[in-house]
Amino acid sequence: MSVSSPPSPTTTSPEPPTAIRPCVTELRLSAFAGHRRAGFALGPVTLLAGPSGAGKTTALRAYEALARLGGGAAVDEVFLDASACVPDRARPDAQRRRGFRIGCTADGPEGPVRLDVAVQAEPELRIVGERLTSAGLVLLETALRDPARRCVQAAWHTAGSAPVTRAPLPDDRLGTTLLPLRVAGKTDGQRRVLAAAEQMVVALRSVFACDPRPGRMRSPVPMGSGRLLGGCDNLADVLWRTRTECGRRHALLVAATGAGCAGPVTDVLAEPLGDGTVRGLLDRGDGFRTPFARLGDGELRYLAHALVLLTGPGVLEVDPAGEVPAAMQTLTVLADAFDRSLDPRQRRALTDLAVRMGARGHIRFVAAVADASWAEGTDGVTVVHLDP
Repeated sequence: MSVSSPPSPTTTSPEPPTAIRPCVTELRLSAFAGHRRAGFALGPVTLLAGPSGAGKTTALRAYEALARLGGGAAVDEVFLDASACVPDRARPDAQRRRGFRIGCTADGPEGPVRLDVAVQAEPELRIVGERLTSAGLVLLETALRDPARRCVQAAWHTAGSAPVTRAPLPDDRLGTTLLPLRVAGKTDGQRRVLAAAEQMVVALRSVFACDPRPGRMRSPVPMGSGRLLGGCDNLADVLWRTRTECGRRHALLVAATGAGCAGPVTDVLAEPLGDGTVRGLLDRGDGFRTPFARLGDGELRYLAHALVLLTGPGVLEVDPAGEVPAAMQTLTVLADAFDRSLDPRQRRALTDLAVRMGARGHIRFVAAVADASWAEGTDGVTVVHLDP
């Protein structure tokens, strides 16, 4: 594996810079499926490149799993097929136990904060170890002491009359997300633990996994379906809602669509059909409108990605940290098979759009591509090469 990290873009914005927004800057797959001792540096825009079987989708799946755990989901909700996450050829121990290990680093106001998680997949699915560290100091550590009990023993930094506080925590959820309920915040040490845990949770919470499915985007969809789904099936309904919510962002979407779709584009709109459904259309500006049903796979995938990059958590099916102001959060988009059906012009236009949004601190974009030679040396783009 090799990484190409060119200089960050110099685009400025009056909004808070990325540096004060918590964000994940490294993904670690210590032992996960086909990955062992792997670490991926993540920039505002990161392309995971490699042939089929290199583990690009696996890396994105691990990132999404951490995000869901950071959002408070139970481990059995996150890993529906945990055995598939166990490293290749891993053998069970004397107690028939097998598992996997993943982690990440989140940068933000507290500096780099590391989270490492050990999950037992067999015979029972549970979190058996967790460590939260900052500047070399262990802020939280958990370990499974008694396999017969459904809990782990936790110890967190206190720096008061006692250096650490010990207590049991459930083995089905991430301890980092439970700390605000257990730590009083009375000592400097406790406040440091809470700040680091909050930074990690905020960095992980706002993640949107996106893999548009053109076959479903062509059909009319029910109105009022809510926020955009990961497969972008309800794109037309979301357009119906967003077209009038923010004229400036919609104008940017129209401009981006014109750069990636064939023929002139003067508007992107949705048309109610009178039966409770709505369909998407491209306005050609000459009285002719092209329904989404007539667009190619590449055009629809391009349009969906452009909409995602130009919107935010209020439009997408994500669960951001509601107690943290939006100005302090960054949305991370995970795009598997990003270059599928896209021609060179479309993938370049979308990457440039991701770089522009990333420079403002709104968006971080992690995408899997078969080949990233076209993006090498692009300002604001980090290319990680994975070998099968």
